[in-house]
Amino acid sequence: MNTTNQNSQDRLVFNLITIVSIVVFIAVIVLNQKVLPRPEIMPSWVMYLPKLNALINATCTVLLLLSLYFIKQKNIAAHKAINLTAFALSSLFLISYILYHWMANETTFPEDNSMRGLYLTILISHIILAALVLPLVLLAFYYGLQMNEEKHRKIVRFTYPIWLYVTTTGVIVYAMISPYYKF
Repeated sequence: MNTTNQNSQDRLVFNLITIVSIVVFIAVIVLNQKVLPRPEIMPSWVMYLPKLNALINATCTVLLLLSLYFIKQKNIAAHKAINLTAFALSSLFLISYILYHWMANETTFPEDNSMRGLYLTILISHIILAALVLPLVLLAFYYGLQMNEEKHRKIVRFTYPIWLYVTTTGVIVYAMISPYYKF
């Protein structure tokens, strides 16, 4: 592909990544504001979504660690397969997260709990970094699938630790809030 076509394709992909990232960000904000009409009765399966989300996050954490191992072993095929699996699971997580926050009542960490400050610190950093990591992951995947190793490495240097932090803290947040779910 010549440089002009590549630049045109890059611009198109960057615009698409920007649009997807903004739409997801707005969707999460709207859901947390509870402005969308919710079902009158929460479906029984919704109560399983937080546990599913934690399981997905834990699985993604392991997959990301395996991905690092395989790329250090120069096993690009395994690295790619594992990252595609982590990406698919993260996409499933996002759908599950959106469904849960649309259908379920909000669960809050008790104000009188001595761990509240730690919980909120982890939660807030998790939320901010989760919002930031989506476009980075999408760019990393784009460069990786294009086999543009230089740009892929450059962006993954920042993306990988953030994505790993987000998946790990997702499990921690679940473990800390789960005793307070009221279904």
